[in-house]
Amino acid sequence: MRNRAWSFLLPICLIPTAAWSQEQASGSGETTLLDRLLVTAGRDERSIASVAQSVQVLEEEDVREAMKLSPDANDLISRLVPGYSPSNQTISGASETFRGRSVLIMVDGVPRNTPLRDVSRILSLIDLNTVERIEVVNGASSLYGAGATGGTINFITKRGTSDKPTVTMRTGLSVSTTNPGRSAAPEASLSVEGRQNNFDYFLSATGDLTRRTYDGHGNEMASDAMLGQGGGDRTGSADLFGSVGYETGSQRFEMSFDWTYARQKPDWFTDYTADPVRPDFSSAYTGEPLEEDSKYLTGKYTDSDFVLGNLEIKAFYNDISKRSPFTTLSSVNSMVYYSGDPLNPTAWFNQSALETRRTGVNLTINTPIDLVREGATLTWGADYGYDETRQKLTNGDDAIAPMSQHTLSAFAQLEMPVTDRFRVQGGVRFDQFFLTVDDFLRPAAVVYPATSLAHLYPAVNVAGGSFDYNAFSFNAGAVFDVTSELQLFGNFSQGYSLTDIGAFTRRAGVNSLAEICDAYGALAAIYGCSGVPDFAISYSDIAPEPQLVNTYEAGLRGDWGVFRGTISAYLSTSDDGVNYDVVANRVSQQKERIWGVEATAAYEVNDIFTVGGLLAYQEGRYDANRDGSIGNGEYLPNNRIPSTWKGLAYVSASFGNGLKARGEIEYFSGRDRVEGENLDGGTLVNLALSKEFADGGELSIAVRNVFDEFYINPTATATRGAPVPGLGRTIFAAYTKTF
Repeated sequence: MRNRAWSFLLPICLIPTAAWSQEQASGSGETTLLDRLLVTAGRDERSIASVAQSVQVLEEEDVREAMKLSPDANDLISRLVPGYSPSNQTISGASETFRGRSVLIMVDGVPRNTPLRDVSRILSLIDLNTVERIEVVNGASSLYGAGATGGTINFITKRGTSDKPTVTMRTGLSVSTTNPGRSAAPEASLSVEGRQNNFDYFLSATGDLTRRTYDGHGNEMASDAMLGQGGGDRTGSADLFGSVGYETGSQRFEMSFDWTYARQKPDWFTDYTADPVRPDFSSAYTGEPLEEDSKYLTGKYTDSDFVLGNLEIKAFYNDISKRSPFTTLSSVNSMVYYSGDPLNPTAWFNQSALETRRTGVNLTINTPIDLVREGATLTWGADYGYDETRQKLTNGDDAIAPMSQHTLSAFAQLEMPVTDRFRVQGGVRFDQFFLTVDDFLRPAAVVYPATSLAHLYPAVNVAGGSFDYNAFSFNAGAVFDVTSELQLFGNFSQGYSLTDIGAFTRRAGVNSLAEICDAYGALAAIYGCSGVPDFAISYSDIAPEPQLVNTYEAGLRGDWGVFRGTISAYLSTSDDGVNYDVVANRVSQQKERIWGVEATAAYEVNDIFTVGGLLAYQEGRYDANRDGSIGNGEYLPNNRIPSTWKGLAYVSASFGNGLKARGEIEYFSGRDRVEGENLDGGTLVNLALSKEFADGGELSIAVRNVFDEFYINPTATATRGAPVPGLGRTIFAAYTKTF
């Protein structure tokens, strides 16, 4: 089936869509691709036609159509955004990269990442029922601070627009065809929105419950196949969201609150020695449940008639709590905290929870500078942020050095027309960081197979301190109108990340051979170390460098009414790239280079049928042997690039009378660049059918993986190097009613 489906996919992808938004006919009087507005690319509202990067906008209708196949935001992004990795199909975002690098995920322009300790589980917990549109900016960017070395995804939430209260109810049920009774997973959402005079509101509550999951062979899948990341089964989650707004003249005040909760309680540990990994039905899970309990509060003030132009002031507070599942020592889990018992080396407290509190204020002003050049604008402002991060074990001990950081930033972004057909833009951002790392005791650890004292790493005192550092980042680009329908664009952009300081302190004393010798002296003689052990190390000796990433991109985009699309090529480089070694359980930095090509398009055949899709390629190398240069055979690990090729081909039809249908072929190649770690790909067929009714209701039914294809999920497998199966055939039905 895989080869037959791929032979069909390839020619379709040659006329391939940026998203379901491409299905809309420009001939119907709707906004064209080039005229679509977005705010993420420049921190102010502008049309796609003026942006020198490849961007993507998924409107509310696109999101609603995508939810007919799955209500999961992670699934939507992984299928419809070319540069994003195939989904690992869990609540975690482990090994899901954007152009092989990190992604900055925002809601209403407020980051949800945790920069001092980078953990996942963000995308899958965003409630699509609250989303008005999604804006995607491909490539590095620093306009919103650290984190966007590969791209930026901004979820814009809904606001009340109707003159009377409008209630929307949505219910859904997904089942695996292997065992519908044990896999039945319900979900429900209720929202109310409205507007009265100058006041508007939107309120939403969503809950869902997943049960057992099955692969294409009909076998039950593991609850924690990626070792400490959490899975896709036995999870209950809920989201409460509310926003209110008030407008008077040119001014608007907004306030929103979002509470996200999830809890997974596995029944069994995972057998990582099996191929593929599976539940270990002989070993009942004994740890605390995985848990997410995060709250986000945002306030915003805008004034379109401010003396200096358009003004926006935004303040936010994020209270983030993420507990990971309990894991035990194994050949895959090579290091755990030591219990003191050689026969049972895993400590009962070998489970941690991240606690992060983020506070920030952002100021953005868009000032017309027609005196310099008619149509020119300067977007400028300043940001302040404060982060406080801890990660504690179940017994209350610190797993990382407690940290806090103040950040002061200033930026300016200029956009200027040179001629009627040629526009240039460029900008600069400066960030000053003030980091405080507390002293802490890294607990005693043991490494696999834990058969001798040589495998024991006694506790290490880590001395903290105060550290100041800063970063400049730049961007420049241009857009040229080849014709009124076709544009050529090119850009250079920089983004940076803080290189997961928590990960380095969690492994303090064992990140490198130099650290082992420093902390343990002659006790580590097996590594060639000598001297008197002092069981101490300083953070200043192990501190990672902030990572600065350069992206070079050029491309074409066009809209001819019935046909529209984009194609771009990029090169991404860094001198301090960050890589996680699965086998050694260590994080390192070195020079790296990533390149790729992305194409998206759609063709409206007639009033009924639209065909389209996307095709993306990415690959990368790094200085694996740390000799200062990147060799031809030094390919980046699979957990950075789990799949070199990715494609999606679709045919959609609107038959009238509210009846719609969509068929997809979804392809991912896997990867065979790393010796001994080949990842297989897969080709899946998805179908969806929906019917709108005159009373405002809509019924939809979708089948994912129609042919129940068995495959190994490349992204999930890349996380720990253990083969993880992909989901088998799943049926999802939903009913939505607005009244």
